[in-house]
Amino acid sequence: MAKLEDRIIKFPSRKHANVVDLKAIPGHFATSSSHINYYIDLTTMKARASEAKQCAHALAAQYVHNTIVDTIICLDGTDVIGAFLAEELSNSGFLSANAHKTIYVLQPEYITSSQLLFRENMEPMVQGKHVIILMASATTGQSVRKGIECVEYYGGTVVGVSALFSATKEVDGHQINYIFDKKDIPNYMSYARKDCPYCAKKIPVEALVNSFGYSKI
Repeated sequence: MAKLEDRIIKFPSRKHANVVDLKAIPGHFATSSSHINYYIDLTTMKARASEAKQCAHALAAQYVHNTIVDTIICLDGTDVIGAFLAEELSNSGFLSANAHKTIYVLQPEYITSSQLLFRENMEPMVQGKHVIILMASATTGQSVRKGIECVEYYGGTVVGVSALFSATKEVDGHQINYIFDKKDIPNYMSYARKDCPYCAKKIPVEALVNSFGYSKI
């Protein structure tokens, strides 16, 4: 049986020259909120140290130096990139209001209905803090919105949203800093399920996908 990886196409970033190419697989895929015609494979960017460091450098360059950053909340398994991003920001002279002058790098728990949770021992790392939300991809903006709501619920202030790939420029007034967007992938499309042209043509969904990977159907 042919593997999806056999169809990988690599795309360079129009925005950042010194970063690894984006891997994408054409086809018919379903996320939790939409149908898409490319699966964006961010696996090695999140797991390979050299690629994660390149991504962190590109994302750090998009923040102005008077931004205060106390905490980076890592969604979608982006904690390796988050650690490098904290280092990049610290080395570039970004300020932190934390007493120890370093940046927290956190991962929330995912509970029922994909809600985000921080236990009581971690709440002080969000409450009253200036927070960057880091995620792998933002397609419809729903995951970004959940991240913003989580930070605000725990008393933090969102000062930035960063994504490796984003199909939207802003969510609820928050600009998304990104490395790749849909213009980097020719003809990239995201559809509501009821409007999906592949479904209308009876072309079956190949895999269920999210920022962690895919499961073939």
